[in-house]
Amino acid sequence: LVLGIIQALTQFLPASSSGHLELVKVILGNNSAADQSLTFTVVLHFATALSTIIVFKEEVIEIIKGLLQFKWNTEFKFSLKVIISMLPAVIIGLFFEKELESLFGGEILLVGSMLLLTALLLLLADKAKNTKKEVSYLAAAIIGISQAIAMLPGISRSGATISTSVLLGIDRARAAKFSFLMVVPLIFGKIGKDLLSGNLDLQTSELIPILVGFLAAFISGLLACKWMILIVKKSKLSYFSIYCGVIGCIATVSYTHLTLPTIYSV
Repeated sequence: LVLGIIQALTQFLPASSSGHLELVKVILGNNSAADQSLTFTVVLHFATALSTIIVFKEEVIEIIKGLLQFKWNTEFKFSLKVIISMLPAVIIGLFFEKELESLFGGEILLVGSMLLLTALLLLLADKAKNTKKEVSYLAAAIIGISQAIAMLPGISRSGATISTSVLLGIDRARAAKFSFLMVVPLIFGKIGKDLLSGNLDLQTSELIPILVGFLAAFISGLLACKWMILIVKKSKLSYFSIYCGVIGCIATVSYTHLTLPTIYSV
């Protein structure tokens, strides 16, 4: 329940929902294996992806229509840009799945370090001038690379993609919309892949906690989505930079505090 709510609140903010989930799992005493931890994280992302589809149903319908019409119109161009932005993350997911999976086992130092990197990226983006520029094909590819890098726990996906967009001169409102829509096909693709490969073959004892987390993330996502996006549009990215920096420092210091006694004892 707690993790589901945290996922919904942080998914739409440039503050790394996966990083927050990993940190809270440690705080709550989670001791599941990395693959189980990643599965739960993916299910929660799937829940907020569903809520995103409902909130942005008109935009999603436009994307689908654009692909099915096969006409060189605005909808088809936007759909093509979304597909281009997905390619880097698809490549990482297909060829480096095991390596990525190993990072979702309570790696506090990694999460803390990546949150500090997110803070720096947001700070740089906050200094960039806001324009009315739209997302180009090259920009979609570059933003897609940012999204792929943000698969690391602790790097905010929305923070990385929105910051990259702003640094490229793209209007922040367009950047936020593109950022939230470009992840939806990836989450559905990941769930579909896991179902077909049998990776979501869950034990009976895991079903209830996962269902509770899913419902908590889905319902909270419906309530929080537009509110959080409004905050992102109206707030300075430097505010989120400070927040990520503080959480990153706490995580890093906590890791040092936990490991130093062990080092000294050895």
